[in-house]
Amino acid sequence: MQKAVSKLYHIPFWLVYHYLWWVVAMGNPLKAAESILFSPYAVKFLFYVVFQAVAVYFNLYYLIPRYLEKGRYKPYIAYLGMTLLATALVIVSGYYVSAWLAHQSVEMLFGRDKNCFFYFFGEAMPSTLASTTLAMSIKLTKNWIGTERRKQLLEKEHLETELRFLKHQFNPHFLFNSINSIFFLIHKNPDVASASLAKFSELLRHHLYECNDELVPLDKEVAYLRNFIALEKLRQNRGVLVTAEIADLPGDAGIAPFILMTFVENAFKHISKDSHCENRISMQLHTQGDDLHFLVSNTASSVAVQQAAHDGGIGLKNVRRRLDLLYPGRHMLDIQKDNGIFNVHLTLSLDPHHAPQARQHAIQ
Repeated sequence: MQKAVSKLYHIPFWLVYHYLWWVVAMGNPLKAAESILFSPYAVKFLFYVVFQAVAVYFNLYYLIPRYLEKGRYKPYIAYLGMTLLATALVIVSGYYVSAWLAHQSVEMLFGRDKNCFFYFFGEAMPSTLASTTLAMSIKLTKNWIGTERRKQLLEKEHLETELRFLKHQFNPHFLFNSINSIFFLIHKNPDVASASLAKFSELLRHHLYECNDELVPLDKEVAYLRNFIALEKLRQNRGVLVTAEIADLPGDAGIAPFILMTFVENAFKHISKDSHCENRISMQLHTQGDDLHFLVSNTASSVAVQQAAHDGGIGLKNVRRRLDLLYPGRHMLDIQKDNGIFNVHLTLSLDPHHAPQARQHAIQ
């Protein structure tokens, strides 16, 4: 309903479009305007304007996204043909409504040598096909321009991201603390230290070698998150309750690298430090259909809230921009800060048809 209301500004376009056709047919702009406004032809004109607009928007906002964009060409052509046929038939009925309101026969009003077949094949169907083709051309051109602009922004974002990764290949604070934690565990608990070192190695491998494409396998990104969370829990010097519920995820889906990491890093960065209350971080990751849902919640003190507003703004701004570029119209991000708790809910629409192939990297 909201989308339909937002397209009301298109009404003048369709009025002018059909008026110009009348001008071409009659050869006189004033005569065309007079026929539209002050004759029984006005009803026929409204039938053309209203029902062709309905057909056009039904095609643009239902048939194309549901069938054409998903490669379902045969049902798209079939439903588009039925739409054109039904629209032309309804428009032909407008001729008879106009004649009925004028208390004349259709032959008297529109010409004795014409009949319903002429109105259908000679006027209604060609006009409906022309308006549908014009609307599709405008829409596809607009989408192409938007895609080209988005490609340029993506290239710029990719370069900026590469520079940030080269400059800050890893958070030094996280790096040094993780190494120190593993070092102390070597004498205290060698088994845990060995497992932690393996996680740290996998973390480095993913960061340095497996995240250079636009999309990475979802299971690889999830493994990266698991290792990061495990190492963060290991190096915490204060009591923090960390829970992570990660459901079974489709292995044939891809995701932009590090698109989830910003929220996890912020959760650990801005976790509350109050010793007299529970400090906790909870994460949930699951899919519903083609949608990936990621929920992160963490407690935060008043100081942490102020730090988040001051320090975390850039990170969140960057991830919002990446989401807008990489998932235009295919994501929803909701961030709430209530009663000392940060809540993040990110929904991404995954496309299993464009899943990346995992690549093997050898460390030289």
